[in-house]
Amino acid sequence: MNYVAILSVLSARARGGLGDGTGGGWARQVMAGLAVSVVLLSPAMAVPTAPRTSVSPEGPGDAAFLEARAAFTRGESVRLDRAKAAMDGHPLKPWAEYWQLRLRLDGGDSADVPGFLQRQAGSYLADRLRGDWVRKLGETGDWEGVRREADGLIDWDRPARCYFARASDSADALRPLLDEPKALPDACVEALTEFVARGQIGDDDLWRHFRRLGEKKLANDAARLAPLFKTQLLERKSLSKALDAVAANPLRYLERLPADFSRQRSGRELAINALQRLAMQDPALAARHTERLAALLDPAGAAYAWGQVALFAAYRQMPEAQAWFERAAGTVKADPALSELQMAWRARVALRVQDWAALEVAIAAMPEALAETPDWVYWQGRALAARGRAADARLRYERIAGQANFYGNLASEELGRLINVPPRVRPGSTDLAHVAAMPGLQRAKALIRLDMRNEGLREWGFTMRGLSDRQLLAAAEIARTQELWDRAIHAATRTQTEHDFNLRFLAPYREQVQSKTDELALDNGWVYGLMRQESRFITRAQSSVGAQGLMQVMPATGKWVAKKINLQGYQPHHIAEMDTNVTLGTHYLKLVLDSLDNHPVLASAVYNAGPGRARRWRAEVPLEGAIYAETIPFSETRDYVKNVMSNAVYYNALFEGKAQSLKALLGVIRAKGSGEIGVEKLP
Repeated sequence: MNYVAILSVLSARARGGLGDGTGGGWARQVMAGLAVSVVLLSPAMAVPTAPRTSVSPEGPGDAAFLEARAAFTRGESVRLDRAKAAMDGHPLKPWAEYWQLRLRLDGGDSADVPGFLQRQAGSYLADRLRGDWVRKLGETGDWEGVRREADGLIDWDRPARCYFARASDSADALRPLLDEPKALPDACVEALTEFVARGQIGDDDLWRHFRRLGEKKLANDAARLAPLFKTQLLERKSLSKALDAVAANPLRYLERLPADFSRQRSGRELAINALQRLAMQDPALAARHTERLAALLDPAGAAYAWGQVALFAAYRQMPEAQAWFERAAGTVKADPALSELQMAWRARVALRVQDWAALEVAIAAMPEALAETPDWVYWQGRALAARGRAADARLRYERIAGQANFYGNLASEELGRLINVPPRVRPGSTDLAHVAAMPGLQRAKALIRLDMRNEGLREWGFTMRGLSDRQLLAAAEIARTQELWDRAIHAATRTQTEHDFNLRFLAPYREQVQSKTDELALDNGWVYGLMRQESRFITRAQSSVGAQGLMQVMPATGKWVAKKINLQGYQPHHIAEMDTNVTLGTHYLKLVLDSLDNHPVLASAVYNAGPGRARRWRAEVPLEGAIYAETIPFSETRDYVKNVMSNAVYYNALFEGKAQSLKALLGVIRAKGSGEIGVEKLP
């Protein structure tokens, strides 16, 4: 693919997008469009990392590799050269060579880079070095070099995309970044400045980016845009001052708006930013001010403001959100007034109150890529069925039935099919030998063994690209035999038509776990489904907030549970021990179930987001478990609960050897307050 072809794909994705039901992002859309995404983890799953510890090398090659890593970190090229020379035959020697070339690139010497790219063609390291080179070429303004090397780049980051946009003189390749609620890296600010100067990107694009930054409270980054505007000659200092005032007290800012604030776009946008900030704090109050100011805003600006008010009201599950979404959707007729995130929440608000007609309208208004995700295919089917169109509903269910996910499961059951595992396919000896010999897989395993887990995950994910189902199953089996449980699951989950659900839903430590679940009368499949989602069975997993072990127990929770169950001799460091971790996690689940109506959906939500939130998310009336799950305000918890429950069905199908019902497991969430016993005491 040459750079013109790359540009055409980027531009097409910029116009269309793919959508993922949560707003999405251009980077994800482009990667999907190019079919080159390096998938490190399974969908909707973020595995905690294992803490880096000191490593005992298994041989001289390991010791030399660790020496090379330390030398690279310190920029000591001579020391690195010596370490690399002692690595002959070691699978990680290419990493030492990569580090050598990185240090030389930093010094402006790229002479040996093409040779490495040729020798390591198709590997993660080659692509990583090519990306480094593209960025270095961009930094020095070698646009011909950027175009040349971008031709072979697979895994793009944002600076590389922005350098490519400048090299190809395409604002279209940059413009979608302005739709992301993220601060632009310096390379992208430089590209944006250049395109604005040429008139290829205008104020409408800049104000769109200004709004996206406002959604994430990135006031300083929004202020950086000031020198770029042409229709309003704003000074960065004055815009910074105004944004500071909005951030400090959006209500006071709105109450003190001058009578002529709407004469300039900057005045209107700052008012919208204040409405947005106020909506985060108090949607009802923001709605009153939006009503007051809407006529002074342009129609698109008013629609955006109403959409923000409705979105934050939806997060709080306020019934008024539905009417406010309609205000937003009905304000502008030409282009969609709502983002994909807002469209999804417009549908969830209707679903929450089971207004099937409004749900059908909301899904019909979505772009095709969003409406065709399993979530909305299923709920459109439910809406059609509720309105007496059973045949049309069945057609929707058939589109996703059989998919091994939450909504594929539910669609299958709507068609009268219980959930079971597909026939088991095993890789042959040829596939096993071929995959075992792949340098990328050997490097990935060695990196993980030597406590460079993140790098190992990237090597692994890159190596899995383009493998056949049998080869993926071979990779999964190799990982299983070496107790790399998360990598086994990662590979097995990627198969398309030939599967091994014994690998996809691995159940290590079965004896230890089942003794706990049997003792506490817990659903063994559900506990495994939760552990799979929490840690992928990495015993040393540790999250960024301190949760640890197979069941990702927080230290404070572990201490509370240990006291509650009178766990003798418990010390904080015991939380990392597998048996203690499972003891604490399963007892906490039992306490949660006993406190919350014995419902696994509620307990799963508690485990991820805490008891207070899970209780607040209950409705005033009984609610289907599936509706409760879909309308959870936190995207992480929403996906977590759906994945845990779908996992549980497959684990139970494997454990019991018979078909299962997800709908039965989801059940009905009783009205708020029902069946709650001592829940306020849970940590």
